Order: sequence, then C-alpha cells, then structure tokens
Amino acid sequence: MDIPKRHSIDKTDIRRRLPSVDAVLQASDSLLQHWGNSRVGMAIRAELAGRREYLAAEIDLDVSVESIVESVRSKLAAADDSSLKPVINLTGTVLHTNLGRAVLPQQAIDAMAQVAAMPTNLEYDLASGGRGERDDHVEALICELIGTEAATVVNNNAAALLLVLNTLAENAEIPVSRGELVEIGGSFRVPDIMQRSGCTLVEVGTTNRTHLKDYQQAINPRTALLMKVHTSNYAVEGFTAAVDEPELAALAQEQGLPFVVDLGSGNLIDFTAYGLPHEPVTGSAIEHGADVVTFSGDKLLGGPQCGIIAGRKDLIDRIRSNPLKRALRLDKITLAALSEVLKLYRHPEQLAEELPTMRYLTRDVSDIEKQALLLAPALAENLPSAYTVTTQACLSQIGSGALPVHNIPSFGLAITATSDAQLRALSDAFRQLPCPVVGRINDKKLLLDLRCLDGESQFVEQSGKLKELLAC
Repeated sequence: MDIPKRHSIDKTDIRRRLPSVDAVLQASDSLLQHWGNSRVGMAIRAELAGRREYLAAEIDLDVSVESIVESVRSKLAAADDSSLKPVINLTGTVLHTNLGRAVLPQQAIDAMAQVAAMPTNLEYDLASGGRGERDDHVEALICELIGTEAATVVNNNAAALLLVLNTLAENAEIPVSRGELVEIGGSFRVPDIMQRSGCTLVEVGTTNRTHLKDYQQAINPRTALLMKVHTSNYAVEGFTAAVDEPELAALAQEQGLPFVVDLGSGNLIDFTAYGLPHEPVTGSAIEHGADVVTFSGDKLLGGPQCGIIAGRKDLIDRIRSNPLKRALRLDKITLAALSEVLKLYRHPEQLAEELPTMRYLTRDVSDIEKQALLLAPALAENLPSAYTVTTQACLSQIGSGALPVHNIPSFGLAITATSDAQLRALSDAFRQLPCPVVGRINDKKLLLDLRCLDGESQFVEQSGKLKELLAC
C-alpha cells in the first residue's frame, strides 16, 4: 500500500465506507485458492486495521475492495518470497563468505537434485543388504586424491578440528606456536576451539619466531599431539622463523605423538600451475609426515560446505567413532555434491572449465576488460544522468582467508555520482533487483568487479529497472 497524502476530509464518512472483512473475502477467490481461508482472512484484517489507522489520522486513501485485495495479494506474495536469494557477486572477492563461498559445478547441482528427490543408500550397503557408512560415498575419492589411508567428513573445518582434538587430545596438552593462533572470523579462534574440544593449549615461541627447541621444551607426559596451523588469512613478515612440517613431523615421530596439520582453506592441486600464488597442497602435508590433515570443502576446493579429515587409518577410525561425529555429520545432499566435485580433480586439466571457482580465479584479465567495455554503455543507458559509468582496472582477491596478501588483476565498471547519497542509493537499488547485484563502494565510486560475472544478459536486462527503483 502506497503511503497516501494527508488531506482535510470527512473522517466519519470515509471510515464508514471502509469495506467489511466479508466483503473483501467475497472478492478474494484467487487469493483463497492460493493461500487458504485462514491466512487470507488474517491478512485482510491486518490490511483493514492499517487503513483504519490512516483514516483516523485524517489521511485520504483508496478504500475500494479492489485496492485492498491487490494490497493483500502483494503482501502475501512478498511473505512467501524466499529470504535466501541467488545474487550476482561483483564484489571482487571470489570466495565471499557472506555470499556462500564456492559456486558449485553443474555436475554437483544435478547430483544434489537427484538424491533429494528419492530415497538413497546413504547408510545402506547395496551389495550386502546391511548397514553402510556415510563416509563410503567419498572416502575412497579423498584418499585417492590426497594419498592417505582413510578419511572422514563433517559439516565444516571448525567442526573437523574440534572433532580431531576432542578425540586425540581430550584432557591433555597441545603445544602450538603463538604465531599460529589464528582467528578466521565468526568466533572461530584456534584457542577457543581447543578449549571447547577439552584440551589445553600450550603456547610456544613468539608471534614472529618459533623454533624446534620451543616444541621440544614444551613436550611432557601430558602432551597428546603436535599441531601446525596454516596461517591462511594473514602473513607475518620481516624477522621471522617457523618450524616447517617435516621438522615437526620428525619430532612427533621421535616422541611417539600424532602430528596434525590444520590447513584451513586447503586445496588439492598446485595453484602455481594456473598462474596463481602458491598455497600449500593438502597432499604435500601428508608427504611431509602429517598423520592427520583437516581442511574446508567450500573454499579453494570449490565444493559444498564441509570439513575433510584425512590421514592414518587407526587415527581416522578413532575420530569416526567419537559420538560427536554424529552431531557433525553430513547429509546426503552435501555428500552427493562433494563426491562430484572430487571427481573433477581426477582430470585437473579440465578444472578451469568445469569448476566455477577455478574458472573465476583463472579468467584472463583481457577477457574481463572486453566484458567491461561491452557492458559500460548498456549500463549507462539505464541510469539517470546523475551517474557516470567508466571502465577501470582493479584487483580481485580470493577470499575466505585464502592468500590474503595476494591480489588478482581484474577489470570492472566504476560508477560515480554527484553526491555520496546518490551513490549509496544506487548501491541499494542494485541490491533490490530481481537477482541482486552486490558490488563495493570505494574511493567515492561504486565498483562492480566483473571477475565472477559468467554472463551479461541477465545483468543488462534487469539493469533496466534501476531508474524505476531510484525514482522511488
């Protein structure tokens, strides 16, 4: 209902003309068929109550049955609209945590739809007719790709680390370098996860320098394992020292302790082969002597949200048997998606084409520039004269805590306005489009980084609604 203008009117007469609930119901057949008597009735009563308040305040408005029915229809439809919406990510952050991180490949989407529509053999062994194990659907693939004896999966990497530590180090101590006490965000701090797991953190070394002797001096009969945490979302530079994985693995073996590596983001291939900065490969941690490694599925891997735990069979068996595993397990839809994503890594030469995350990360900047030059005039035509659209070189980032000090050259659309308020209004209007567009305001410009824009047609077509939204 549009907010009407205030007028000097005969309040009594207007309120008398406000139709009854029954009168509106009689004209609401289509609404009743779609939403049912109870819900439509409540919506009509709410609408009439609102209009009655306007009338009491001597504000003139349309009190016809037709206008009331249409207003109720609009509000009911809006209430049914899903709050979880697809968006166009033009922020310049490829793996944007707030936007759901990795976009799944079509193979994974098809697999999710298939298992969602029917019962599945989630925990059923079709060969024997007996009970099966959820991990069976992905364990062999993980072991094949990483080179481990066993693997299990949970709902995210925080859960993976929690489960590992609770299983292997409850009521015991773990030495960790002060330089590796990572905070990822969203209340994920390594010290807090360790505390919740039931183990005791023993800080060793300093923020910038930790030596092997620091670990050696911290080991005692209460020590359960050694752990190295990949500082994926920050870098310590300058006068620094850290103990590498082979050294720490050798010390752990010497002391008869498991060696756990938390990679956080985690990837299965060498990114440098694609012209991207180096990021530790999960398999390398195993080669360097890690007994257990944990990492995310929805970051550099490019899959669904999950946490992957891989390593020695005896340790994985213990982790899998922890009662907490049931609370953290994956559903059939996530397992189906993860399986299809992992299969793509059997053919790494095709990843840049078939896996959206790799496609976005490896897009040639010249192609993105061509896209920007194509879109700029089309967007300018759909904006009021107060706005100016130009193309601009920019820098994308990987996101989700991966390679934080490395940027990727990109190209985008830079929009300026005659005032900051107009720029904020445009940013708001983009987010109100049928498929919301999310950019970033920086240096008095609304920047739309095109690295993650797969196609232009939807962007151009719906941008025609911007003038209307800005006029509201």
